[in-house]
Amino acid sequence: MPDVHHELVIFTGHVQGVGFRYAVLQVAKEFEVAGYVMNLADGRVQMEGEGALGEVTAFVEAVADKMHGHIRKTERTSGRRAAQFQGFLIK
Repeated sequence: MPDVHHELVIFTGHVQGVGFRYAVLQVAKEFEVAGYVMNLADGRVQMEGEGALGEVTAFVEAVADKMHGHIRKTERTSGRRAAQFQGFLIK
C-alpha cells in the first residue's frame, strides 16, 4: 500500500457543543481525504486526515476557515505513512 500524507490536528477553543464535528464531516466531503474527527475528554477536538499532500493541507485549512470563530489554537503534526483509513467519519 503506498504511503500517504497524514495529519493529526488538535483544535482548542469553543469547539465542542457547536456542531464542530458535523462541520468537519461536511468539509471532508469536498476533499479526497480519509480519517475521522472526535471530541476529547478535555474539551478539545482531534482530527486525523490522510491523502495527497495538497488535499490534506487544503482540507485542514478549509476546516480552520469555516470554524475560525471557535478555534483558539491549532496544533498540527504531519508526516507520511501507509494509509490507515477508508472514508471520513465522526467518532
